[in-house]
Amino acid sequence: MAFEKAYSYLSERGLADRVLRFTVSSATVELAAAAVGCAPEHIAKSLTFMLPDGPVMIVCAGDGKIANPKYKAQFAAKAKMLTREEVSDLIGHEVGGVCPFGIKDGVKVYLDESLKRFETVYPACGDAQSAVKLTPDELFSASGALGWIDVCALPAEA
Repeated sequence: MAFEKAYSYLSERGLADRVLRFTVSSATVELAAAAVGCAPEHIAKSLTFMLPDGPVMIVCAGDGKIANPKYKAQFAAKAKMLTREEVSDLIGHEVGGVCPFGIKDGVKVYLDESLKRFETVYPACGDAQSAVKLTPDELFSASGALGWIDVCALPAEA
């Protein structure tokens, strides 16, 4: 059901032809990269957290990790990831297929600057056997993101 919701959302924005379906799992960055045939850093992973005013999703490059000092400076709160159950209940997609398309109302979406270094990125499309081929600008527009933020550390920075 979540795939259909995400696909419909993208279809309404003229992006249905960018959706990729797989016969293998794309539930992790590594599996998604293998399914797509790209480097892991090109996978746009969606990380979900709880803020005092509700859930937030940060979409970042596959090789990015949340840098706690940057997160705290951005949101004035400690990073508290949602549990598997909370992701399903509050976001509307299951872990392994979380993406900013067709999510529940009230989820704030931000894109991390780590995505801007690529011409093409691949977020999931609602389930663990899908991806969407987009430019970072297309992802920004399609996701309804509130802005670009810098809350990740990349391997060279770690």
